[in-house]
Formats: sequence, structure tokens, C-alpha cells
Amino acid sequence: MTDPTRERLHALLREMPKAELHIHIEGSLEPELIFKLAARNGVPLTYPSVEALRSAYAFTDLQSFLDIYYAGASVLLTEADFHDMAWAYFERAAADHVVHAELFFDPQTHTERGVPMSHVILGLRSACDRARRELGISASLILCFLRHLSEEAAFATLEQALPWREHFIGVGLDSSERGHPPEKFARVYARCRELGLHVVAHAGEEGPPAYIWNALDVLKVQRIDHGVRCVEDPALVQRLAAERMPLTVCPLSNVKLCVFKTMADHNLPALLDAGLCATVNSDDPAYFGGYMNDNFIATFDALPELGRAQAYALARNSFEASFAPAADKAAWMQALDAAFARLPAT
Repeated sequence: MTDPTRERLHALLREMPKAELHIHIEGSLEPELIFKLAARNGVPLTYPSVEALRSAYAFTDLQSFLDIYYAGASVLLTEADFHDMAWAYFERAAADHVVHAELFFDPQTHTERGVPMSHVILGLRSACDRARRELGISASLILCFLRHLSEEAAFATLEQALPWREHFIGVGLDSSERGHPPEKFARVYARCRELGLHVVAHAGEEGPPAYIWNALDVLKVQRIDHGVRCVEDPALVQRLAAERMPLTVCPLSNVKLCVFKTMADHNLPALLDAGLCATVNSDDPAYFGGYMNDNFIATFDALPELGRAQAYALARNSFEASFAPAADKAAWMQALDAAFARLPAT
């Protein structure tokens, strides 16, 4: 690829409208904001400086990341803290031309520390409302259960959250995947479906393809978060393609957590070639090296088979896979078409 061609592709990736469907809002907490909130709330940190904390962001697997992730979340105590964290993300998302975001949040990470559920949900919701007013970003919240905890704890969290049911649209399943299969949460997911909540789950990142099957058949999810290991099971790939089951892929995260050794090894091209409804997302951008456009550019630079057609497919898939109203999806897709018409291929 010549430099001018690469520059045009980069411009397209940066400027095309897109939706983000796999963002853990606690994972957007940058070291600078961690230190600011720690000072505001009088929370002691084990790291002497922003630089020292950032240098600790070297992970060998999912668990080594989660250890420092939960330590960073300890500075979040008030409704204003959650608002400020989400607002910082929305400002970055707007710069990346994200027009819709569905934010994961982990209430158990906070309620176990004595933080009221209302502080978590209302702080995040106020930032979502502000993002719509000031940035034109549509945003929704998805409550995630921590899979390393029990299903009973998930039920308790759901009951705690129900007074604020109007402020979140669905539930997800995150944290340590290995040893915690989706079926562990079959009953609480059944309850969530009865309540009319959308249901998604992490599966097939570190866990095997069997976890994807069980997320589909037992939890009856509407999206698979990650899902990159589906390629190990051709029958599963066929099913995912036939059902247009979205996969919320997080390329920089996959490399940072050693799911793939390098970005050049990533299987995103194979997912698209198989006709899967794959999307690109940032996961935990403060920890994994970048937000939406960073993920797009790093992926497309490392994988020369990805070009303009794949960029369009990934952006369109993100709108198709969202839980937004049909009219909003149609408007975003029109804006996507306009962006591609405006930015020349040659």
C-alpha cells in the first residue's frame, strides 16, 4: 500500500461514523483521572506517580489485567466520580466519530466496596444524557455480572439494580472466563430475559468454542462479546454466520492479553470472510493501548487484506448489531454511506 493510499484509508477509518458495543467503562479510567479521583476522595494508591501506574500496564493474561483493573476502580466512590469517568470516555469517543455507544459497567466491583448502586447507575446515566445533549452521541448502559462470583451474587446485584431499571437496557457477563462457563448463570439470565432486558455475554476469548455454544443455547444471548475462538469450530462459524450473530471483537485487547501474539496474527479478516457480523471495539482502552480509531488503524495497518470494503462492513455491522431503535440505525447507515461517498477511494 502506498503512503497516499494508506493516508486515505486512515482518514476514512477516523472519520466514518461508528458504534462501540464492547467498552467497559471502568476500563476507560486513565491513570491521570485515577490520580485525580484518588486525591479528591482521599484514596491511597500503591503507585507513586501516573508514569509508574501506566508502566504497570503489562499483562500476560486476562487475570493479570483484572488485578490492576480492580485496583484502579477503587478510586470510584461518588456519583460525580462515575459521571466524570464516563464523560472522559465520551469526549474521546466523539473525537473518534463514535455516534452510539453501549457501555458495560460492573456494579459488583463497586457495591462490594460499599458504594451505593444509585451512585454507579445515576452517575453513568447523567454522563450518557450529557453526551447526547452536548456531543450528539447516543448511549446506553449494560449491567455486567462478574463471572468469577456466584450466580447468587448476580441475582442479588440484579435485585439491587432493579429500582433503576429504566436506566440500563441489558445485562452482560465479564471477568475471568476460564473455569466459569456461561451455563453457571443460566437462571439469572432467564430472569433477565423475563424482565425484557437485552442479554449478551463474553465467550470465546480465553474460553473454548463450547462457551460460545452455551452462551447461545443456554443464556440465549443476542450478541457474543469477543468470540474470536469460534474459528476452531467450523460448525459454530456456520451457525454464527447463518444467524447473523454479532461478535464484538477487540483487537488491541486481544494482543495485549496474548489471545494473539501480534496484530498480524489476528483472525478478523477470517471472521469477515466467513460472513460473520464482526465489529471492532476498544474493550478497556486505558489499559490496552487505544480507543476506537486506535483499534481500527492498528488492525488495518497490520492486516493488509483489510481495506475500504472491510471498513464499511465493520462500521455497518456495528449499527446492525446495536440495540438502538431502527430509525436511528437507518440514519447512521445513511451517514456512513455519505462518509464513504465523500472520501474518495483513489
